[in-house]
Amino acid sequence: MRVAIFTDTYLPEVNGVAKTLGRWVNYLESRGIACRVFAPESGDDSEDKPDRDFVHRFYSIPFLLYPELKLAIPNPFQIRKALREFEPTIVHAATPFNLGLFGLRYARKNNVPIVASYHTHFDQYLQHYKIQWVEPTLWRYMHWFHTDCRRIYVPSPSTKAYLEQKGMRGLEVWSRGVDTELFRPVSDREKILHKWNIPSDSFVLLYVGRLAPEKSVDVLLRAWHKLPADIRSRGRLVLTGDGPLAEELREMLPQNGHMIMTGFVQGRELAELYGAADLFVFPSATETFGNVVLESMAAGTPVIGAAAGGVLDNVQHNRTGLLCTPGSEEEFAAAIERLYRDGELRASMGRNAREYAEQQSWEQIFGRLLDSYRDVLEQESARVRGDFAN
Repeated sequence: MRVAIFTDTYLPEVNGVAKTLGRWVNYLESRGIACRVFAPESGDDSEDKPDRDFVHRFYSIPFLLYPELKLAIPNPFQIRKALREFEPTIVHAATPFNLGLFGLRYARKNNVPIVASYHTHFDQYLQHYKIQWVEPTLWRYMHWFHTDCRRIYVPSPSTKAYLEQKGMRGLEVWSRGVDTELFRPVSDREKILHKWNIPSDSFVLLYVGRLAPEKSVDVLLRAWHKLPADIRSRGRLVLTGDGPLAEELREMLPQNGHMIMTGFVQGRELAELYGAADLFVFPSATETFGNVVLESMAAGTPVIGAAAGGVLDNVQHNRTGLLCTPGSEEEFAAAIERLYRDGELRASMGRNAREYAEQQSWEQIFGRLLDSYRDVLEQESARVRGDFAN
């Protein structure tokens, strides 16, 4: 098996898709399966050096709906040469856009089976950017692109159901795991908070993700202002991430001394923040999975999230966290207050969250995906034999 992956985001980018694909490539290589990744150029060449032998990079421009995501401007000659030398036996399109189109064209022209993975509800982003009129065209394109895909991998049951309602077929759940050795409860909370100039007796509400309209950060801020004065006086709202709303939020910092913006944080430092927080509050209703939710749960921190999308698939209401109506700052504020006042319930939810996360093994998840690849190849082989016999 030789796998060619076409994607609009890859390591060292810090989003969930890039990290997942990076883990997948590492898993395949650990099984002796050769890979080639076709991705936009990286913003940090020094971090990119370890993967240069199998990652082909292309000049890129920011994507309208998601500027941190890059749309590659592919070099057809470079792609054709690389694919001709590599001769992939299966193509995986992790994007339906520019690079994905090259993967699709190669698969069709050379009779190589192609699979796809769906990562982002771009249609749900449209309303936040006031271009809802694009949606019918987007779905026509999505149906056309995926017509020849043998499997379309989706990250959660809710995403599968959503796409089925849109008329998509051939869907299969490819879930996500979490590194429970990295993301785990902490024993040095006071030291971690001190690093961020947060008093040790603070009640810490953490948000991790893109600071953008589609993540409903405004709901979180309105919920914060609805909290009783005693909670806000002790509370600290920690926003981790970056995005188009970052500058506007930074302007609010002088007026709100209880809000901390950390910028991008990753690795051990991010894991420590999850573990040191009292609650993880995530109002986004547009997630296909929500990796950050699972990371928080692995750290033993209960989640207060929107009852929609991938968050709904992972958070067990009243067991590992609380689910709120999307967009309802009143419900988010009430949920925060409930868990602030009931420390025993909060601790119980944290233990349950950790227990749930420990069952989400990357090894098992990737093993199932590899089996699916093999099944696609076996079906292709059977089809070719049948065509030959006829």
